[in-house]
Amino acid sequence: MNKQAAGGAARLSPELIDESLPTPLYHQIFLVLRDRIREGAFPAGAILPGEQELTRLFDVSRITVKRAMNELAAHGFVTRHRGRGTVVTHNTGVPVVEGRFDTLFDALHRMGLVTEVKLLEAEDRAADEELAAEMALEPGAPVQRAVRLRSLEGDTFSYLVTHVPGAIAARYTLDDLKTQPMLELLRRAGAEAVEADQTMTAVAADPQIAVALKVSPGAPLLMIKRIMRAADGTAVQHILAYYRPERFRYHMRMVKKDEAGAGWGAADLA
Repeated sequence: MNKQAAGGAARLSPELIDESLPTPLYHQIFLVLRDRIREGAFPAGAILPGEQELTRLFDVSRITVKRAMNELAAHGFVTRHRGRGTVVTHNTGVPVVEGRFDTLFDALHRMGLVTEVKLLEAEDRAADEELAAEMALEPGAPVQRAVRLRSLEGDTFSYLVTHVPGAIAARYTLDDLKTQPMLELLRRAGAEAVEADQTMTAVAADPQIAVALKVSPGAPLLMIKRIMRAADGTAVQHILAYYRPERFRYHMRMVKKDEAGAGWGAADLA
């Protein structure tokens, strides 16, 4: 074991896993090792402890460790080499995308320019009751649903499910959708977004999103729901954005509203 791996190995012990939990032991070990890699205890290029050493550290069977290591490899965190060991390939030094409430549209535009997007799905459909209510559309109104995967420096960080009113989506092509930032497409379609309602919450990754983002099913994700509106108040886009929390963070600057102490609010928001 090299020096880079030594610090992380010292933090591995049987107390980190629990046989009474419904989660299999091999998956618990996978999660522990994944988190150690993500936090830099095992940096890119480091050699993980061998199966025999991990068996001793976690006090489990070797087959349990082997399954955990195979899962790490399947998710792209390591590569396994005969005679060399298990090498960490996940790079914790990749940039973290940062959005800000006080510069929301600049941040979104900047993300569209510096990240790569892959169009996974695109189809026309009728808005269901929930979507129609959130976008102030008639139930059954035509919308375009698109699913896109964003990456930064070759590593995925967000899974985006977008709905746009059909009349607006008809003004750009699928090729445009594959190559252009959504805010730019809306602007060119005469439906420029000037305000947004947004909510954030933590969710567990469902299997389809987990595969796309290269995380385990049930892994925590940051989900942002954003409804973009034009100057006249009409909704021009509804988006559900799922982010890997270690690749994305949101920043908010708060200021005191008045000298009377009437509360605090986000700065520079329309």
